[in-house]
Amino acid sequence: MIAGAGCLSFSAIVVKLADVNAGTAAFLRCALALIALVPLAVRECRRHGRFEPWLVWCALTAGALLGLDYVMWTASVLDVGAGISTVLINVQVVIFPALARIFGGTPIRRRFLLTCPVMLAGIVLVGGALSHDPNAQHQVRGTLLGLAAGAAYAGYLYLNRLSGQRSPRHVVTPVCVATASAAAVAGLIGAATTGISLDLPVASWSWLVVLALVGQVAAFLLMAAAIPRLAPNTSASLLLLQPVLAVALGMIVVSETPAASQLVGCAVVVAAVWFAGRAPVMTAGGRGTTTTPPAPARRPA
Repeated sequence: MIAGAGCLSFSAIVVKLADVNAGTAAFLRCALALIALVPLAVRECRRHGRFEPWLVWCALTAGALLGLDYVMWTASVLDVGAGISTVLINVQVVIFPALARIFGGTPIRRRFLLTCPVMLAGIVLVGGALSHDPNAQHQVRGTLLGLAAGAAYAGYLYLNRLSGQRSPRHVVTPVCVATASAAAVAGLIGAATTGISLDLPVASWSWLVVLALVGQVAAFLLMAAAIPRLAPNTSASLLLLQPVLAVALGMIVVSETPAASQLVGCAVVVAAVWFAGRAPVMTAGGRGTTTTPPAPARRPA
């Protein structure tokens, strides 16, 4: 999961460097990724058998959400900057566990509920409500798109986890099916809104290939292998490495200069979700402490 988050952290920067519109980036990152994913999925199905039909529909739905996520998130990158948009999308850290609770019965700790207002306050700061970011073109629109993208992303994570739990031998196949569905949705939305351009310079194509291989194939295969083995709270918390790295990369690689209040917002969001994800562990005296990850229980003497 940590490796997957690391791969994802480069995505926002690569979108900037590719210098293409939102629809083009969202569609091509998925379409180019299929060149690598399809042969791997065919090989996997030959080794482990067919992917269950209802899981195919599950992956198609997940991919549709991912396609919506990509279009909205890429537009958010262009509106508010690479690092900030990547922080906004991590509203999934609350929505993903909530979905697991509502549809899967996975318990959600009170600590999560108590820190939600703090995290939302941090998101307001991240969106630039108290300051002007010289790199941002449309702060309000970019903030709303980033939050909506995070909700769609959480839906993808939940469905991908469900698929991995029901068919643990199929890791590549659900990612491949979801990526194909995401390409279709992103293509339709992109063509109707920003348009999709294939007449791109060599440099743009090169960055899009990097985006497809690192930010799509590598990132989502690593995540697909990890998510079924982790609690939703743990997965969501580990994915917070993504915005932390993305903010730093945005400042270093593309010279973004977030306002001080936005950096404070980033810190508030990360700290609040980290606190919410800490698991209470009972000591020998019966007192509750917190640690991450939970320590293994000791056998009574």
